[in-house]
Amino acid sequence: MKRTLPIALASMGAALGMIAAEPPPAPDRPLPDAAREARAQALFDGIRCVVCQHEAIADSPAVIAADMRGLVREQIAAGRSDAEIKRDLVRRYGDFVLFRPPVRAGTWLLWFGPFALMAAVAAAPLLLARRRRVEPMALSPEEEAQLADIVAQANLRRDPDAKPSDH
Repeated sequence: MKRTLPIALASMGAALGMIAAEPPPAPDRPLPDAAREARAQALFDGIRCVVCQHEAIADSPAVIAADMRGLVREQIAAGRSDAEIKRDLVRRYGDFVLFRPPVRAGTWLLWFGPFALMAAVAAAPLLLARRRRVEPMALSPEEEAQLADIVAQANLRRDPDAKPSDH
């Protein structure tokens, strides 16, 4: 009884994992016109997979990437321009879907965020070093007199390598 419960739970987990697994995408159907298919392939390289996020839809094995490739091919077959296709994808998924989003107020963080972060990282040590610099306080006349007495009373050994200007 003690062994059957873990085995039953493991087999149920495996069965649920197979049920929940995403089915493989349908194979791509290239456009019959080679020029249009080449145009589609060029567009695929500039469109980000919304699941993988670091891959273009041309390279992504995700089902949604296959759907996006099919959508792009449909729009090319319908006679839409590249700009219209990109606008439609941005409308559906946002500016992040393009590897080169347009420069505008909403995408400044995407374009200039890495540079601002690098500048902040470079400036932080400089600001911290500047802030830590503490000027020594001047000695009071009493402290100077005490220091002079200590130096005069001390049996100081002269540096044999010292020049006359160091004495």
